[in-house]
Amino acid sequence: QVQLVESGGGSVQAGGSLRLSCAASGYTFSNACMGWFRQAPGKGREGVAIIHTGTGRTLYPDSVKGRFTISRDNAKNTVYLQMNSLKPEDTAIYYCAATGSWYWRTDPGDFGYWGQGTQVTVSS
Repeated sequence: QVQLVESGGGSVQAGGSLRLSCAASGYTFSNACMGWFRQAPGKGREGVAIIHTGTGRTLYPDSVKGRFTISRDNAKNTVYLQMNSLKPEDTAIYYCAATGSWYWRTDPGDFGYWGQGTQVTVSS
């Protein structure tokens, strides 16, 4: 049974930092796409960072580029999201997701494995 477990969410003031972790079990995602998505109340799910755990290729939307950094530790089967210079508009539930495929994917619909989510709240 594949599980993705997020941790590291919480509340922080604007300008602060948080580091999210996503530990995978039941499958070794050493050569697949993993990503972080977020969903704010009343909004759709938005991708904020994607990494290919085999090639190291990454992708960020403009809204977080330069502030968020995704990384992976294949030995630990874990992906991280370092979030700096947080803004109130970053407030959302953050989900870790993974594909079971080598192919580069960015659409949430292509990610078959999801964590339960972790809340990030940024106050002004």
